[in-house]
Order: sequence, then C-alpha cells, then structure tokens
Amino acid sequence: MNILFYCPFNFDINSPNIKSLGGIESLNLELSKYLSQSHYKIFLATNCKKIIKKKNLINIPINLLLKNISSYKFDKIISSNDPSIFNHSKDSKNFLWIHNKLPLEKAIRKKKFFSIIRNKISAIFVSNYLLKKTSNIYNFKNKFVISNFLDPTFSNIKTKIDRKPYFIWSVQRKVGLKEILNIWIKKIFKYNSKAKLFVFGIDKKSFTKKDIKTFLNYNIILKGRVSKKILKTHYNISMGMICLGYDETFCINAIEAFSCGLPIITFGLTAVDELINDKNSFKIFEFNDFDKTILKIINMNKNQRKRYTYYCYNFSKRYRIKQIALYWKKILNS
Repeated sequence: MNILFYCPFNFDINSPNIKSLGGIESLNLELSKYLSQSHYKIFLATNCKKIIKKKNLINIPINLLLKNISSYKFDKIISSNDPSIFNHSKDSKNFLWIHNKLPLEKAIRKKKFFSIIRNKISAIFVSNYLLKKTSNIYNFKNKFVISNFLDPTFSNIKTKIDRKPYFIWSVQRKVGLKEILNIWIKKIFKYNSKAKLFVFGIDKKSFTKKDIKTFLNYNIILKGRVSKKILKTHYNISMGMICLGYDETFCINAIEAFSCGLPIITFGLTAVDELINDKNSFKIFEFNDFDKTILKIINMNKNQRKRYTYYCYNFSKRYRIKQIALYWKKILNS
C-alpha cells in the first residue's frame, strides 16, 4: 500500500535540530517512520530540498511532488490541516488530519474551504473536543478521533520518586503566564525559597532584560525552546507541570509530563479535560488556588508522591506510538 503524508512545513527526515520541529512536524515524522516498518510504502512530502530515501520511507519535496503528481499512485493520502493536495488526486482515499480549529472564516480566507467540500474527505481529529468544535458544514465523508502520541524520547522512562521542588511551564503561548509569575513572586517563593519555576517554549525576547533579572531573583528560569531530551531531563526531576488548558486541541505537553511521572496543575479547559482525572492532575478553579496547590505538591509524603508518579507514568503508556498506530492501521486497512 502506498501512503502519502502531506505536511507543508520546513523539515526533512534528517532534520538535526529537533528543537526546531513543532508538534505537527514531529507527529508526521514519527508516524511515517513507524508505519514504514510495517507493510506500507510511505511517502512524506515536506518543504525539503531533495528526495531522501530510508527503506520504505521516501521524503520528497512538495514542489517536486506537485510537478510530477501524475506519475505517482497513492492508495491513501493523509494531509495535516491542508486539503489542497486532494485537488491533485482523484483515485486515492483522502484523510485530513486536523490538528487545529478550522473556523469557516479562516478556512475561506486560507482557501481551504472549497478544497474540503469538493473532495471526498474523511477527517481525523486529535481529540473529541476538536471534533465538537468543527462545523458540520464541511460535510466530511467520515469522522474519526485518534489521539496524538508520545515522541519516542518520552517512552520507557525510568521514573524517579525523589524529586526537587521544581515546576515546569512548557506551553508555547503566554495566556495565563503573567498571573502565574506574579503568584510565584508574591507567594510561592516567599513560602519556599528553594522552589524553582522553569519556563520553556516562550522566547526570552518577549521579556525585558529587567524582567529576566527580576525573575532570576525569585528562581524563575526562562529556557526558551529546547530539545525533547532537555525537556525530559527537567521533567524527570521536577514535581509538577503547569498546563492551564487554554486553547488546547490535544495537549501533547500533558502526556509528556505524565510519561515522566509528573502530575499537572490545570483549569481542565478545552481538550485537557479529556486527559485528566484526580490521580494524574490537580484541578484548580481560579488563580488564587495555584499557590496552595504548589505547596500541597511540595509537601506530599513519599507514599503520596509515589502514587501520583506511577499512576501518571502508567497512564501515559496508552499514548505510546505503538498503541496509537493500531488505530491508524485499522483505518488505513479498511
């Protein structure tokens, strides 16, 4: 079976700088690699410079593919957020892998709307939340929900019970961060001067030099974007992750945290609500609950921490790629 993954971003299967890859790129890359180990011939179309071949996986530049599309025969095409490729293929079964919200105004402005309604497309959503937020006017042939999966970096991790009073922010959007930083400075550092907050994913340039200096005085460390390996190292020694849940269509950060034994502190909004329970998270209802929750986590005894750590780790196993790929194979083979 010939399968095309269409992912119009700047990367290739040899991309050395993993920290530059976004979530969509990483998901396409890892799923393509994994499925190519089965009885599939996988083509991954990206904005790369040349054709790269690795066994049953062929990475092809998008501009080259579109120039010679008639010379290829794909049984299935899976495109991430971009339905334009379906205009060029009449005989394949088409799947739109929807990672983000698709409001009508944006779909029309980005010239996606007519590519969707003119082609027979099945939609694959990364969460039930995203499915519910997508208009029925698109009239997809079929609708499926398949969760995102862990990057292999976060599989088979040795969990640690002994932790430092460190906490993680790794959401790449700043909504809610200002309030968290203020509470950390005014309350949490005052109660525990050894506690540290590591902020990943936010460009340091979005803060003034004065702010950065002030943050360091309160054990707030800005790390910017880093590799998955560096994230894992910090997760594995910390006590919790802050993932409030604003505008999440899946929240890969949460399951990465779980894989390292980290419970999350969250409002439980959007798609985060599908991932949490009282054994892997601490749900807060307002910012005033935040400092109390941090101190509660810091002051847990060894048995309490052990229960959270191992539950989070075991919960994350259901999101390993070998588990999620079973759902993909079922759809592809049908």
